[in-house]
Amino acid sequence: MSQLQYSEIREKKIIIYNNEPCEVIESHVARTQQRKPQNQVKLRSLISGKVFPATFHVADSANEADIIKRDVTFLYTNRGEYWFCDPVDKSKRFKLDTALIGDASKFLNPNGNVTALVWDNDEEEKVIKLSLPIKINFKVREAPPAVRGDTSKAGNKIITLENGTTLNAPMFIKEGDTVSVNTETGDYVERV
Repeated sequence: MSQLQYSEIREKKIIIYNNEPCEVIESHVARTQQRKPQNQVKLRSLISGKVFPATFHVADSANEADIIKRDVTFLYTNRGEYWFCDPVDKSKRFKLDTALIGDASKFLNPNGNVTALVWDNDEEEKVIKLSLPIKINFKVREAPPAVRGDTSKAGNKIITLENGTTLNAPMFIKEGDTVSVNTETGDYVERV
């Protein structure tokens, strides 16, 4: 567990705050004329999912959370439960709640591999977040036909991917094409 000084607490870092792991969403080091600098951050609790502000002064520091990265395979979803397994031993199955999955649920593919971030708090290991690859390929299930001369929508149309997610894509994308999607922004990247 490493110590982070107040200015090292930045976006995407996972720190221990009030005895639970929290991800830094925003950070801003404010320097006013007569006061010492302070780091104003927004934290998301990876246990409860709540977002709250915090301030770290020059003398403050925070412990970086002990996070272990493990590859897991997504199996299926049923009634708000997302089921995963160990890629090597398929009998080691476990479920994660919808609140923990968050926006990543739009980009999960059955039998697709993702990275689980596991927090080891000396007593037990707990999955606190899923980390998806930046780009994932999907097959296009539905794509309306492109109408020649229809540029009123900036040359884009709404397509449906194999997992049911909809997104904007260029007019030339057809049903059955494979497209690459950026999982951080949810945008179309390219046709594969």
